[in-house]
Amino acid sequence: MSSNDKIDTNNQVPILTKLTVNDILRKKNEGRRIAMITAYDYCMSRICDYAGIDIILVGDSAATVMLGYKNTRKTTMEEMLVFCRAVSNGTKRALIVGDMPFGSYQTGMNNAVTNAVRFMRTGCDAVKLEGGVEVVSIVKRLTEMGIPVMGHIGLKPQTTSLTRGFDSHGATVEEAVKLIEESKALEEAGAFAIVLEKVTSEVSKIITNHSRIPIIGIGSGPMIDGQVLVLHDLLGLYNEFNPKFIKRYLDLSKLISKAITQYCSEVREGIFPNEDHTYHMQNGENEKLQKMVGRQQN
Repeated sequence: MSSNDKIDTNNQVPILTKLTVNDILRKKNEGRRIAMITAYDYCMSRICDYAGIDIILVGDSAATVMLGYKNTRKTTMEEMLVFCRAVSNGTKRALIVGDMPFGSYQTGMNNAVTNAVRFMRTGCDAVKLEGGVEVVSIVKRLTEMGIPVMGHIGLKPQTTSLTRGFDSHGATVEEAVKLIEESKALEEAGAFAIVLEKVTSEVSKIITNHSRIPIIGIGSGPMIDGQVLVLHDLLGLYNEFNPKFIKRYLDLSKLISKAITQYCSEVREGIFPNEDHTYHMQNGENEKLQKMVGRQQN
């Protein structure tokens, strides 16, 4: 819950107030940090929403975390739309941002617009796409149509890994200047926020201080407007990717494994289900059934 949310005094349940892009921009102006998380399904997004998360990103990281692909380039529009619908169904308060997958906007303006509209029809409040100057025209076009856009620069998982792997960005003056110019270009094109991934903290601070829109980081230091983590990383559910910037708040993978191991043991030993988990016929009905069965056997 948030301080802006109200309580239904009759039922003592929260009345969640839906966040808008303007609410996110206001947080920047008021100096309030933004908490963003990447989630993909109804149950998890519902929990995140009630816990008070500001933005839920339906990330293309679903490719690796949910579908087991080796990289994010393999996920399709159809797959992403399913995840977006699920998150939309579970979210009442948080702003929902749909991550446009590889190939959904690089193939021309018409495709970019069509696919962005498809995201919005699932219940998303905005879309996110990776890129700097090369996507400025798309950002401008979408925002002109009333579709809010979140930018993404620095490490761009869809394409950067093809040329330089997963190194940090902004380690040199040349890289820093390019990132600063890209952030300005995205802001001028109409982006309402920008994700900085794996950008040096010095450069992230400069971009944040010179930007009128929220800058949200992942692996980009603390001196910015907000942070984003993948829910499965935060909970310790996905351990195949362990960069420095991830903080694991739980080791849920071990807890789940322990619970399932116990379940298997109880089933095999006849401990579960017990009387507490069993249904019975109404009084006298079993006796009637037994007599009926007995007559049929005779």
